[in-house]
Amino acid sequence: MAWFNDLQQMGSFTSLDLHFARLMTRLAGGDLPELGLAAALVSRWRGRGHSCLPLATVAGMLVDQEDQSVLKVFCPELDQWRLLLSHSPVVGAPGDFTPLVLDRADRLYLYRYWEYEQILANAIKERWQTLALAPDQLARIKDTTRRLFVVKYGDMDWQRLAALVSVLKPFTVISGGPGTGKTYTVAKILTILLACDPGLRIALAAPTGKAAARLQEALQLEKAKLHDFPAAMQAIPDESFTIHRLLGARRGSSSFRHNAENLLPFDVVIVDEASMVDLALMAKLVVAVPRQSRLILLGDQDQLASVEAGAVLGDICSTGQGEGFSGEFGGLLAELSGAAVPLAETGSAMGDCIVQLRQSHRFAEESGIGRLARAVNSGDGELALATLGAGTYGDISRQPLPEAGQMIEALRDLVVVGFRGYLEAATPAAAFAAFARFRLLCALRRGPFGVEGLNATVESILAQAGFVRPDSLWYRGRPVMVTSNDYTLQLFNGDVGLTLADDEGRGPLRVYFPDPAGAGMRGFLPGRLPETTTVYAMTVHKSQGSEFDTVLMILPNCDSPVLTRELIYTGITRARDRLELWFNEDILRQAVARRAKRSSGLHDLLAVSEE
Repeated sequence: MAWFNDLQQMGSFTSLDLHFARLMTRLAGGDLPELGLAAALVSRWRGRGHSCLPLATVAGMLVDQEDQSVLKVFCPELDQWRLLLSHSPVVGAPGDFTPLVLDRADRLYLYRYWEYEQILANAIKERWQTLALAPDQLARIKDTTRRLFVVKYGDMDWQRLAALVSVLKPFTVISGGPGTGKTYTVAKILTILLACDPGLRIALAAPTGKAAARLQEALQLEKAKLHDFPAAMQAIPDESFTIHRLLGARRGSSSFRHNAENLLPFDVVIVDEASMVDLALMAKLVVAVPRQSRLILLGDQDQLASVEAGAVLGDICSTGQGEGFSGEFGGLLAELSGAAVPLAETGSAMGDCIVQLRQSHRFAEESGIGRLARAVNSGDGELALATLGAGTYGDISRQPLPEAGQMIEALRDLVVVGFRGYLEAATPAAAFAAFARFRLLCALRRGPFGVEGLNATVESILAQAGFVRPDSLWYRGRPVMVTSNDYTLQLFNGDVGLTLADDEGRGPLRVYFPDPAGAGMRGFLPGRLPETTTVYAMTVHKSQGSEFDTVLMILPNCDSPVLTRELIYTGITRARDRLELWFNEDILRQAVARRAKRSSGLHDLLAVSEE
């Protein structure tokens, strides 16, 4: 198997990729290099977040164009490759139960991910029609909407339209950047729904514990403003769930207690930070929501996609109607809202389910963070650099990236000021509040400008200043992030804890985490915890679902495929009040120009005319 040895020598395939390639050729009954290469590639692409391998993208190309080694492995030409794969017993057409699936668009899937796309697309299409509501329900919707939203003349009130769409459709996506009022809109949605049916069962969820906690906290603030709607104030839930907890995760299994055969007992399910939800989890969630219930997804389509395979929110939003609704549905919205509604020339039922919130109430026109985020989001690297260098915005600043050997001195003052508050706090709750005020974000895990190097640097600075004594793995003040799920302890990948003395300052150290139900703090002995890592600094990916008063984002000194427009935008928008960015200009230009593209067939499945 010379082809296998060649792939092995390249070093860019994981052992899982190679094992899968050998398995497919063995099941196919021969030494088939074209099949082995396709199998290795589809496994690698899935590991990099794609749900499929588009053969046309790699056909006739070097397997690794950036690889400078002498060994050169080329993919077959598309027509030849398609023919060879279509005659393999392990490759089937859509609907065939085979390990690999090749569709008409020359996308090659692992069967499981082809099935996830089909399940998700079918479940969404079952929900895109407008609900048949009785005249008295429509009257209550109209009256409650009028009381909740003041009609604005001139500017389009997309929040009001998002609320009405969510009431009228069993499936809705509300996308918007930070400060566009997604949680504010959710409070209004629930108020309108509860005016029609006070007995509604409502579930609030998010992909991670910290995102669920943020949703819960933000909604409680909005709920407190509903003085004229006491029934809604009473009925809107005080608790939010992680999606895994909502579905009923089973230890040691990828399946959940709630599924298509055992549906969730809720009439409304609202999921925040939907951009973080991968294809597999979204498919399992959607089929577990009863067909007659409402499913509302909130998120920012411009943020980074999920860590695992898929870019579900982006795929769904890309099928939207753009600037308007279909004629019939737009007319209904106009009648209920009491204001003009934009109409699209070619509206669709899918597009009618998607609303983009446009106005940021957090980042005003004079906000440097807002201007920088918009420049990055539009792919304008020169405008981003000009914004950073203008010197006229009090909430952003820039520094050239120091040499690796100068990082301790360069970071010393920022680190001491940023972290001393939580290290001097008297209680776990006060420590968590202080810890959220400042965070270091970076793009990579390794290297002096990555998570590992920066965490070591910060630890050294704080030790020199006398705030921590890292003479063992577990020391007072060590912040940690959970990196694997523990369903027994209800601790999940991405949860952040602080290592502190107990409430009286005596006894063994405990690692405290916010209670997922909002009931204070939970303390664990370090030995009981699942896998963790130190988290003074975190990757931008891991910061999703969080916000901090001040963010210091440090880019690496060399280019990397992970440096994309979406990563920079996501890092920038983690800052509530102040952002400082350390970078080399060429690296920032390249990152802003690079879009994160994930291969998927979900858009095509949804972008079809409804029957």
